[in-house]
Amino acid sequence: QTSMKNMERELLCPVCKEMYKQPLALPCAHNVCHVCASEVLLQHGFLCGDATSEPASPAATPATRSPRLGRRAGPKPDRLDRLLKSGFGTYPGRKRGTVHPQTVSFPCPACQRDVELGERGLGSLFRNLTLERVVERYRQTINISAAIMCQFCKPPQLEATKGCTECKSSFCNECFKLYHPWGTQKAQHEPTPPTLTFRPKGLMCPEHKEEVTHYCKTCQRLVCQLCRVRRTHTSHKITPVLSAYQALREKLTKSLAYILSSQDTVQTQIAELEEMVKHTEV
Repeated sequence: QTSMKNMERELLCPVCKEMYKQPLALPCAHNVCHVCASEVLLQHGFLCGDATSEPASPAATPATRSPRLGRRAGPKPDRLDRLLKSGFGTYPGRKRGTVHPQTVSFPCPACQRDVELGERGLGSLFRNLTLERVVERYRQTINISAAIMCQFCKPPQLEATKGCTECKSSFCNECFKLYHPWGTQKAQHEPTPPTLTFRPKGLMCPEHKEEVTHYCKTCQRLVCQLCRVRRTHTSHKITPVLSAYQALREKLTKSLAYILSSQDTVQTQIAELEEMVKHTEV
């Protein structure tokens, strides 16, 4: 646990003190979040690009990021020189009102040194994909290794070993047996691995082991995406499960309403038939 905590400290951005999000590799070999780097430059009076845009990566240079950008001709030197002298045009990391582009200096929060980013500012930095993958794997490891405790144990709680989708709870072995006694309906509940987020158990296609998403009116059965593309359902009427559910529910509601409204009449007829049976027997 101590080693995991030490590793987590290495994955924290020195600016926001949270785990790196789209980390940029600085020339001093330290890293900083893309959004944090933009905010630091803004605080020092530099104009930055959109902080929410994707940073550069070794596989996504300005020439390869878009075919149109690669084919687009750059501005002519004389026109660019006139724009710079007149004060128009801003670079990521260039101050407003400067006549000539200047080298952007970034104060590294880790080593407390000013590192030169060049005229392009953050545009000259590359995204640290390796560090980003390490952070993502660490997050997954933390979620998996987090112990899930039984929700029904009296203190001290034991670690949960089973989950129940129908009950939407996690149990230890003893509590699972206690709340699922033999001979009751709950005894039919299938145990699942313990978790904190229970998703409703969806119906699965017995043929393709995929979750059913549509209903075939012709066959009157639920089908999955693979069943839909099969030739057996080519000319059949297929609708989404939700639409079929609502239609069948309305039909059943009307049928039940009719049955309940005629319940007294049916009971009277039954009573009359019973009297006729007795009279016939006599």
